[in-house]
Amino acid sequence: MCGIVGYVGKKAALPILMNGLRRLEYRGYDSAGVAIVGESLRIVRSVGKIQSLDDRLFGEKMIGFMGIAHTRWATHGVPSEANAHPHTDCRGNIALVHNGIIENYRELKEQLESAGHAFRSETDTEALVHLIEHLLKYPGTTLADAVRSAVRRVRGTYGIAVVRAEEPGRVVVARLGSPIVIGVGGGELFVASDANAIIGHTRRVIFLDDGEMAVLGLDGYQISSLDNLPIAKEPEDLEWTAEAAQKNGYPHFMMKEMSEQPEVLRNTMRGRLNAKNGNAVLGGLRDVADQAREIDRLIVVGCGSAYYAAQVGEYMLEEYAGIPVEVELASEFRYRKPIITSRTAVIAVSQSGETADTLAAIREAKMKGALTLGIVNAVGSTIARETDAGVYSHAGPEIGVASTKAYLSQVTVFALLTLFFGRQRQMSLSTGKRIAKELVRLPELVTSLLERTNEYRAVAQRYAWAEDFLYMGRKYCAPAAFEGALKLKELSYVHAEGYAAGEMKHGPIALIDEGFPSMVLCPVDSVYEKTKSNVEEIRARRGKVIAITTEGNNEMSRLADDVLYLPKTLEMLVPVLMAVPLQLFAYHAAVLRGFDPDMPRNLAKSVTVE
Repeated sequence: MCGIVGYVGKKAALPILMNGLRRLEYRGYDSAGVAIVGESLRIVRSVGKIQSLDDRLFGEKMIGFMGIAHTRWATHGVPSEANAHPHTDCRGNIALVHNGIIENYRELKEQLESAGHAFRSETDTEALVHLIEHLLKYPGTTLADAVRSAVRRVRGTYGIAVVRAEEPGRVVVARLGSPIVIGVGGGELFVASDANAIIGHTRRVIFLDDGEMAVLGLDGYQISSLDNLPIAKEPEDLEWTAEAAQKNGYPHFMMKEMSEQPEVLRNTMRGRLNAKNGNAVLGGLRDVADQAREIDRLIVVGCGSAYYAAQVGEYMLEEYAGIPVEVELASEFRYRKPIITSRTAVIAVSQSGETADTLAAIREAKMKGALTLGIVNAVGSTIARETDAGVYSHAGPEIGVASTKAYLSQVTVFALLTLFFGRQRQMSLSTGKRIAKELVRLPELVTSLLERTNEYRAVAQRYAWAEDFLYMGRKYCAPAAFEGALKLKELSYVHAEGYAAGEMKHGPIALIDEGFPSMVLCPVDSVYEKTKSNVEEIRARRGKVIAITTEGNNEMSRLADDVLYLPKTLEMLVPVLMAVPLQLFAYHAAVLRGFDPDMPRNLAKSVTVE
């Protein structure tokens, strides 16, 4: 859940590394550091965001054409300068940056301390750099040799970049369970844990797979297995551009990314809707189409917002495609004993395509013989490569930690999958055409909602005082309520509970009073009357209600304290529209409370550790 950047070439390394760190700050922002190899190895680290490191670097002579850098989200050890990366060996000749977790670090640390190594931090990472130092004592051993031997003794996950003062012009990288991408430029090479860090310099990249390492230098790159067998890989071109990862005048990345949602929906659906046949054309599933036709059960795994998008998809697929669907928290999936047959498909949903728990779930499913599918945003990501087939969501880079456009694209992909599976089965042509027609309208409807941001800000201003919130909805709006509550929690640090509205009388209603407002999602749909009764129950206990309902429904204005309206669409697509006011309400609440919505405390964008 941290960010790695590395460079070797003919340019000054420090500006390139710092620019890469700024692009990766959303991956972790409690400490940062940089190591430059010039006449010697120089390291500067600081606690806090990248600006703190920038301040520390003022006046420092960090001259060199090779280096590595890191921005941290703490796992082992509190945020401190001592715990910040890069970590060094006893003599300060080796520097290492690491994403992941070394599970056997205590065992390694004890062995190394008994051999005379002195540790300075509380981190698991430091054990790895001292192990590399220890292995370099053998005559003729290179840094690459030592790294290869060291990672074979490690249990856990890692994406690492290592440099050594005695080997200027060499960066060694390796990965197992934590992403590493190599950027190939003209006479220069880049390293990153996320392509966002390097797209300003090159769009030609190589993604390392698990169990691979690479040695980068001015003479090029060599990729090998941990058994030192050469691996041939050619660079591929990234779809994203550097401009896509800039704020472009918006106050926050989150606001920019919310404003991009109409175009994201178009990109997600472009070339995939066959309106004439009421069907979805999903090229990524072409090779498994016959196998998919025989599927009699779907299991969908995800975490956070991806999990809630999957829950919306569950309603869609069961109602319209007639397939039994189970949605599982990826973090729990492999600790159960899921019943999987040859006619089970497991779908992984992940924005980054690197989510550790979701990746582990997919590997468990593959081992048990399931067809594995992916819904991911990042082309070339681990989940995209390891699943049998899948659908890219085409949301573009999402920098804000709280998912917005990626969530909407995931829900839209589930609507496309519903057409794909449904038309293979019992879905009629007329139903398929009706869904396709409404999908085409979504970008326009989302645009109309984004234009009402001042309304959402005004409502947020009236409730910014609240420290507790209840979010409720039924059927398709139940997972929408969970996602809305998550947004408020993430951004505003407000205790927000998401509940299926039918559960309110089974406990949560005890919380309701004048100081505990509720956000009730009550569009005019098949369960409207039941949700309306929940509003009346809250008001009877003097609770304040913000209702989100369908345009033209005047009844709710007599029941709720504040009402926000959605344009009419199919019930199955309401969660796409519902997400917009929920996102903007949470965003404005965060800003009004004085918090940075792009970088919520204690959170990072891509959760690459369990």
